[in-house]
Amino acid sequence: MKEYCGLFGIYGHNEASMLTYLGLYALQHRGEESCGITSSNGKRIYQHKAMGLVSDVFDESSLKKLKGFFAIGHVRYSTTGTSSLKNAQPFVINYKRGAIAIAHNGNITNSLELKDKLEADGSIIQTSMDSELVLHLLVKSKAKSIRESLIEALPQVRGAYSLLILTNDMLVGIRDPYGFRPLCIGKLEKSYVLASETCALDLINAKYVRDVEPGEIVVINKNGLESIKPFSSSQKAFCIFEFIYFARPDSNIFTKNVYLTRKRLGQTLAKEYPVDADFIMPIPDSGTYAAIGFSEESKTPIEMGLIRNHYIGRTFIQPSQYKRDFKVKIKLNPIKDVLKNKKIVIVEDSIVRGTTSRLRVNALREAGAKEIHMRVSCPPLISPCYYGIDFPTKKELIASRYSIKEIAKFIGVDSLKYLSLEGMLNSMMLPKEVFCTACFTKNYPEKINKRFVKKALEK
Repeated sequence: MKEYCGLFGIYGHNEASMLTYLGLYALQHRGEESCGITSSNGKRIYQHKAMGLVSDVFDESSLKKLKGFFAIGHVRYSTTGTSSLKNAQPFVINYKRGAIAIAHNGNITNSLELKDKLEADGSIIQTSMDSELVLHLLVKSKAKSIRESLIEALPQVRGAYSLLILTNDMLVGIRDPYGFRPLCIGKLEKSYVLASETCALDLINAKYVRDVEPGEIVVINKNGLESIKPFSSSQKAFCIFEFIYFARPDSNIFTKNVYLTRKRLGQTLAKEYPVDADFIMPIPDSGTYAAIGFSEESKTPIEMGLIRNHYIGRTFIQPSQYKRDFKVKIKLNPIKDVLKNKKIVIVEDSIVRGTTSRLRVNALREAGAKEIHMRVSCPPLISPCYYGIDFPTKKELIASRYSIKEIAKFIGVDSLKYLSLEGMLNSMMLPKEVFCTACFTKNYPEKINKRFVKKALEK
């Protein structure tokens, strides 16, 4: 029931489905397994979704069938459970008040309890998505409006959720009280736009207005945008891994720029762990921006010793370890004439399982590198994430089982250093208290149910 995904929605535009397609195209990095768009003309809901990339799933014919002036879209990467069409989103149900669609980014940590309760009350759960549970809570509400139903239902939900909901007459955007996942508001002339990242706004020339605040519900209809804040204030827990790896560098998330943040991480890393080398070498593409910062701070030149094949998807979010390993081999190719007899510093954004880094280092050794030092722009990942990232068990995290010295030996580098926790937090352009750092510290923002943890371990 866990997934890492991208959301896009627009209200009040005659080309809503086409703009949603473009928005999803910009957010493709957030999910490569399936995608979908649901639209409405105010009377009827239309939908098209399938397994695959946005460019493969949609064409001119399918987009023309998605009629209406408002729409929501979703790109999905499942981290557990079934990767199948029935779990593709947006998810649509019909009930006594009409049709309603939902798209979700995050992970509901009390999903097992909610599922038990709903099924005991007679609900028939059709998928393995926790997103579906939110719809069941909504339709079971006896409140008179969607707004009131949301206010009644959402306090029952725990964990990470940025949601888009579409009915016959409104678009709704929701962010959980902790604010784990990003969600922003934009304007395109008179139309309102909701998106996971600002790069999706940029592609359609929409203007960024503000973020949906943690714990806020925004309702968009013919009367404009209404803000509802039904939750009491709580601590914030923005996912810091969005800055380190997931978000596109040209995006602003949580109001701050990703590119500049990654450069700051690299600069701090160079201060903490300098190394005498011929040049700094980033691992394309997510390690590139930290490497620029490392190079600037250390006054060491930067070279692109690995060239990326841009027709290959991102390594980390492939659905199986076999595909992950295979794509590492064809994704990056070393330049032997640049690397031969050189002392190099590899800058990585993170090390999760260690197998990818090991393959890369082996390739650099074979290309003739004399010394290989690795610097990582975040602390060691030692603890599972229960909020929607693809490392939900300790056994998958190499740093939870081995020392840094042992990891260096496994990867095959001459030295390995990670950015300190304090250094990472000080590199952020937001107060350190607003971030979730559980994957580095084991300090979760909320208590995780033991049954939920057990279910994650059965992955």
